[in-house]
Amino acid sequence: MTLRAANLCIEIGARRLLDDATFSVGDGEKVALVGPNGAGKTTLLRTLAGERPPAAGVVRLPRHFGWLAQDTRPVGDDGNLLAFDHLLAASPLAALHAELTSTAARMERVAAEDAGHGDLSPLVARYGELEERFGQGGGYELEPTAERIADGLGLGTEALLGRVASLSGGQRRRLELARLLLAGGELLILDEPTNHLDADAKAFVMEFLRTSPAAILVVSHDIELMNESIDRVLALDGGRLDVYRGTYRQFLAKREERERALERQRLNADREIARLERTADKFRQGNATSARRRAALESRIARIADQHAARLAPVRRRRVSVRFPEPARAGDVVLRVEGLAKDFGATPVLSGVSCTVGRGEVFLVVGPNGAGKTTLLRCLAGVHPPDAGRVVLGANVTVGYYAQEHEDIPAVATVLSVLQDTAAPGTTTAQLRAVLGHFGLGGDVADQEASTLSGGERTKLSLARLVAGRANLLLLDEPTNNLDTTSREAVLAALQHFAGTVVLVSHDLDFVTQLAPEHAIALPAGQLLPFDDRMIELVTRRGPTSVTAGTGS
Repeated sequence: MTLRAANLCIEIGARRLLDDATFSVGDGEKVALVGPNGAGKTTLLRTLAGERPPAAGVVRLPRHFGWLAQDTRPVGDDGNLLAFDHLLAASPLAALHAELTSTAARMERVAAEDAGHGDLSPLVARYGELEERFGQGGGYELEPTAERIADGLGLGTEALLGRVASLSGGQRRRLELARLLLAGGELLILDEPTNHLDADAKAFVMEFLRTSPAAILVVSHDIELMNESIDRVLALDGGRLDVYRGTYRQFLAKREERERALERQRLNADREIARLERTADKFRQGNATSARRRAALESRIARIADQHAARLAPVRRRRVSVRFPEPARAGDVVLRVEGLAKDFGATPVLSGVSCTVGRGEVFLVVGPNGAGKTTLLRCLAGVHPPDAGRVVLGANVTVGYYAQEHEDIPAVATVLSVLQDTAAPGTTTAQLRAVLGHFGLGGDVADQEASTLSGGERTKLSLARLVAGRANLLLLDEPTNNLDTTSREAVLAALQHFAGTVVLVSHDLDFVTQLAPEHAIALPAGQLLPFDDRMIELVTRRGPTSVTAGTGS
């Protein structure tokens, strides 16, 4: 087996997310880990990858495995590297190439110092050995392979030749995914690998995973990926892990059939308990023999009831219930952007962007990957000061900003205190707990540190902050990332009924279409246009179209 977990228990605070689970992932298997937001999928993957210890149990991993976390990691010491060099360094051939290069340099140095009289034969032999291993391992195809993977994920030449620190959060995540795919290994553990990817890149990832010889364990809310690239499903819910053979579509059908069977068992158990209770009642008055019979019946009833509770009771799923409160009325012009420009070092990201957003509008920001969409929203939210131009808010406008990377959520604060810091004045703790409860973050979760939340739970917390803040201008950067289907539908319905103004970045085509935006600004050119079908290509795919020019954050 490539991965094996035995008697695994996982806890966060007072919550037990997994109880005594034993499972494995075989050689070359493609396995999906599914479950509702908050069930513990990300925490389980982090435990399997060795980032956090289990409460009990054992995990055995292969020697060579790759791990893609859901969140974009800090740049660290690699920030000054060229992105392409950082990508190549992930290959197992990188160390061999470095030794090959250093051996060649030593040969040149010895030859120069000894004027041709030194004995180069040991170095020549070592170089030959290294070159043979490098060639047989595919070393001379390393750079073309790396370029193909990077291109498939939407990382073009401009991004690869820039410093890692200059990349946007989405680009850094795509770079980390490219490193993982290039490195290979016996097992790849992937948490939401298609986040931040356009349709072309998602298709590339699906095909790569489907054909890879590596075993795959993946968490994803991308239904197409789950249907096309998966042959087994681990379903996590209520602390229990169930195993299903087949594709994700087959899992849904089997789960529905299983739930119907459980319901039949529940009804049968209820009928049997009722029958035994009627029989036991007949022995309530009587001699010692009657008492023994009644005790035996009551013992049997208790066993059935225990089994009923442990095995047959349905898991109560907390559904997200989103409703944005009626916002304060703003002026007719909510937002005006005039000649906005933003550079990062020597890299221009935005230039000459101008637009006006009216009250009640849904306003879409579109453009290819790296065009500066997130940078624009950060400038509108006041996170980044513009280098030129200005952002002017209209009369009586209050801003709520949803950050794609959730970088504005303090890691060490509790969930409740994070909400308190951004809530509208006068909001009580009871009201805030009620808001968290609507997002499935009530009870013990409210008192956890925000750093312990899964990606889906952080998404819900960010949305809860918007609700509690009562803003009338919402700046939303990919708000459906990490949300399960029911939560996504709840957010969509809430935004459709929101009486304020929305400025949105999203790759979710169906979500965008149902929100029916009135206008869009196409980056990097900064053109303001009425939204129509021509925009769809920019929502879902990379590359220039008739309404954009160039590439760009």
